[in-house]
Amino acid sequence: MRAIVINRCYGGFGLSQAAKELLAQRKNVSVEEFYVYDIKRDDKDLVAVVRELGAEANDSHSELVIVEIPENVKWYIDEYDGIEVVHEFHRSWY
Repeated sequence: MRAIVINRCYGGFGLSQAAKELLAQRKNVSVEEFYVYDIKRDDKDLVAVVRELGAEANDSHSELVIVEIPENVKWYIDEYDGIEVVHEFHRSWY
């Protein structure tokens, strides 16, 4: 299974300072060296930090959860007012 971090409340994805610091430590970089929004949501270190910190990983506008999907699924995150959902890609013709 693939683990993906998403936000489940209005506001949007964000990490607490503690989560940013722990993630930077796991990546062996300084907090200033990476932009949180560039991290892939299925990044193993991101998933580990959210699992370890639980609600303490949230910033003031997020409620992060880990969604697990089958490993071979092509996926994307859809968002409405900050609330995110993982969708599977499907084929479309017009």
